[in-house]
Amino acid sequence: MGTPLTNIGSRPAAYGATEWGLVVALGLIWGSAFLWIALGVESINPGVVAFGRVALGAAALATFSRARRRIERQDWPRIAAVAVLGNAGPALLFAHAETGLDSAVAGMITSGTPIITLVVASVMLRKLPGRAQAIGIGLGFIGIVLMMSPSLVGAHAKPLGVLLVFTGTIGYALNSNLIVPLQQKYGGPAVILWALIVSSVLLSPLALIGVGDSEFTVKAVVAVLILGVVGTGVARALSATLAGRVGAPRMSTTTYLIPIVAVILGVVFHNEVVAPVAIVGIAVVLAGAYSASRSVSTPDAVEEVASRG
Repeated sequence: MGTPLTNIGSRPAAYGATEWGLVVALGLIWGSAFLWIALGVESINPGVVAFGRVALGAAALATFSRARRRIERQDWPRIAAVAVLGNAGPALLFAHAETGLDSAVAGMITSGTPIITLVVASVMLRKLPGRAQAIGIGLGFIGIVLMMSPSLVGAHAKPLGVLLVFTGTIGYALNSNLIVPLQQKYGGPAVILWALIVSSVLLSPLALIGVGDSEFTVKAVVAVLILGVVGTGVARALSATLAGRVGAPRMSTTTYLIPIVAVILGVVFHNEVVAPVAIVGIAVVLAGAYSASRSVSTPDAVEEVASRG
């Protein structure tokens, strides 16, 4: 029997300390990712930024022996799909998009990932989602709209940039589902390491072309370094681990924390004022995240998990 396209999580129960710890860590890391991208493309060609983040992420993960686990031949096409849909594709699309798109708009579009992921999972599993998860994902998106609406007024958003980010978001949704059975078989670090290596090979020609158009300032280089090691290598491994434990739709709700982190960073470091509607939005997002974290232990889910062990 071959590896399934997607699986329910190995732990369909309500989130425990480990799951919440992974959610918070990913929210903090991804909440600053758009900032690092924006700083990187200020003086470095988008193709170089895209290559740099995946290559640095791969180098960081390669230092761990468990990440160097051998992948069976039959699963390499799926690793290649993860490399394109979840790494190389979005890395290139987001880098190009943020040359003509404010990070607030990019974050808003990316926040649709859980909804798309939920639809993809339902089609692949041929099962309707749990009520609590569907309500939670819907509430989360409404909260994002409320929270980000003040910053979207007058924001810079070229149509091409919007299209690029939306395309990358679809890639994330497909990737989140494909990665679940792979993580359950090999572990998150191994899947992500090999996918990042493939991504690095695919993006290397663009990096070579873009080097001549780049100015490697200290600020841009440091931004890409952080984006690669932490925002790509570490974060992708953590997200894959969480996806294997709780399933793709629930894992993808971590993207709802990105704007919250961005708001907090703005208040702490830039003395920004938060609009009342944004505060309401934060509350709605958190309520949605809590609902999505509830148990999905339907009889079918329990039987499927038991059959694996």
